[in-house]
Amino acid sequence: MGIVLGPNRYGKAQTRVVRVDRDGDRHTLRDLNVSVALAGDLAATHLTGDNSQVLPTDTQKNTVYAFARRHGIASAEEFGLLLARHFVDSQPGISRARVDIEQYDWRRLGPHSFERDGGSTRTATVRYDGDRAEVIAGLSDLVLLNSTDSEFRGYVVDPYTTLPETDDRILATAVDARWRYAGTAPPGGFDAAHAAVRQALVDAFVGTYSRSLQQTLYAMGERVLTDRPDVVEVRLALPNKHHLLVDLSPFDLDNPNSVFVAADRPYGLIEGTVTRDDAPPELGQW
Repeated sequence: MGIVLGPNRYGKAQTRVVRVDRDGDRHTLRDLNVSVALAGDLAATHLTGDNSQVLPTDTQKNTVYAFARRHGIASAEEFGLLLARHFVDSQPGISRARVDIEQYDWRRLGPHSFERDGGSTRTATVRYDGDRAEVIAGLSDLVLLNSTDSEFRGYVVDPYTTLPETDDRILATAVDARWRYAGTAPPGGFDAAHAAVRQALVDAFVGTYSRSLQQTLYAMGERVLTDRPDVVEVRLALPNKHHLLVDLSPFDLDNPNSVFVAADRPYGLIEGTVTRDDAPPELGQW
């Protein structure tokens, strides 16, 4: 029985870069966390220590900074595309690049003053194989809550079931969403497309009478695909942030769905993909 090298990649993780654009007294900024992963003809470095095809991870870090200066950062997605194409097209030993970016948003307080936005984090993943580029945009930790219009009943009951049915509950989640674009230039640009998808997710959550978080997940993905023809697939992970009714009877008080305890764990986790039936295949989960 032989031993062989399996799939492998390497890169520089979590390079923080902040770009400030100065237009007179009015400044704008982009704040990114960039991770690069490269794959290709790299067997020799693993098997014999031959590094002739290896672009140092320190060089990858420096490239992030140099590109931020030379090209600016129009958006997380566009910056990722520039980097991915550069690493593959400039290095004979590299055939695939993946760039993962987190973008931290800042709220403007004045011409050159900002407050860190404590809301969701914007994300982007770019893959490039020398022929085709793929852009997966996203967001994480978008916290949403409906205080009514949610029920949960009619589920399986077995000897271990203690959960009572309810026709009126709080539904809360912290949305982790990823959506794949059909191409690499959505109408209006990546910033406008991201804002529109985010709004579609929020609108669907707000407007759906929920009989389960699974139903809400599908409604959110369906709304994005309906509103945005340039998106071919939406992947969602929705933790159920339970709000449990407090028993106030020991204090001779009723509790008509008024006082809850927010429980952080354990929690249900609902995951799913909503896709077009003609969506092109992904470049690969590597």
